[in-house]
Amino acid sequence: METAITHNIKVSVEAVYQPDYSRPLRSEFVFAYQIRIDNLGQRPLQLLSRYWLIWDSNGSQREVEGEGVVGQQPVLEAGDFHEYVSACPLHSDIGYMQGYYLMRYLDGAEEEVKVIVPRFRMQTPFKNN
Repeated sequence: METAITHNIKVSVEAVYQPDYSRPLRSEFVFAYQIRIDNLGQRPLQLLSRYWLIWDSNGSQREVEGEGVVGQQPVLEAGDFHEYVSACPLHSDIGYMQGYYLMRYLDGAEEEVKVIVPRFRMQTPFKNN
């Protein structure tokens, strides 16, 4: 599990290969990733958007941006957390993702901050040998 803390927001990520949704002979590899976002601070905030940079070991790279996460823009009060699961397809059996969330404090200041999502590896189990 990879973890980063930015502005008192802790983001933890773990990726798992999904063999039932993958087609290795067609160079289609699917990875699910679970993310937990903990508000370690004293200020409530809301996740507005996400940005991902995705690397594939075949040499390709792509960017993904959008509102919220899996259709939600969760609010995290002080001490709260939010968890979700999503997926990423790759065209090779090894890759990486990293990025950030744009979040806004809801305590009247309307301050926006970028919260780092740590770089995490997506790798098929058969590459471990």
